[in-house]
Amino acid sequence: MKTIKKYKHFLPVVVYGIFYLKCFQYLETHITKGYHLIHTPFDDMVPFCEFFVIPYFMWFGFIAWSVLYFGLCNKNRREYYQLIINLGIGMTAFLVISYLYPNGQNLRPTVFPRENIFTDLVRGLYLTDTPTNVFPSIHVYNSVAVAVAVEHSEQLKNRPVFRNVCLGLTVLIVFSTMFLKQHSVSDVCCALVMNAGTCMLLYRPAKAGNALRTREKKAKYRM
Repeated sequence: MKTIKKYKHFLPVVVYGIFYLKCFQYLETHITKGYHLIHTPFDDMVPFCEFFVIPYFMWFGFIAWSVLYFGLCNKNRREYYQLIINLGIGMTAFLVISYLYPNGQNLRPTVFPRENIFTDLVRGLYLTDTPTNVFPSIHVYNSVAVAVAVEHSEQLKNRPVFRNVCLGLTVLIVFSTMFLKQHSVSDVCCALVMNAGTCMLLYRPAKAGNALRTREKKAKYRM
């Protein structure tokens, strides 16, 4: 019972994770034709580059690490809930958009410009991941949400190298979605705009409250 009580804050993540995977599986199996093609002229300007498959796959570990770190190692529980709520908002919005506005893309190359271990990984990715339900990009949304959480973490504020590494990985993941032809530029832009909105909703009020409490403490000290 003590163990359950200690880790009960992970229960929403487990429950929502199961819900999300079930919904995503439904979308992947039912939205196979008649969907709206996502394409912009900018997509044609982005070349295919198979080397970006590495940061693309690192996304899975990046997201898992963030939830475990903020849930287990970070002392500020509020920051943990800010992260998982931010992730949940974006993933739920993605499910709703995909259901109401079936979408997909045809950006993937039919022939790879090179043959190497990285193109083999991309070929495997294409086989397991359909080119549907791409708007907005969850790879982009979740990565930025983690980067924002790291940037706002009190526990990590004195670790600039680590924060810069997280930011750099986030940038690489964002670019990987386009250079692997997994997502359109519009998928990326939508995810970034959504993140801007949720960050203002989740982090600005908390930041303002912290600033107010700091001013109050200084005022009491002066008195």
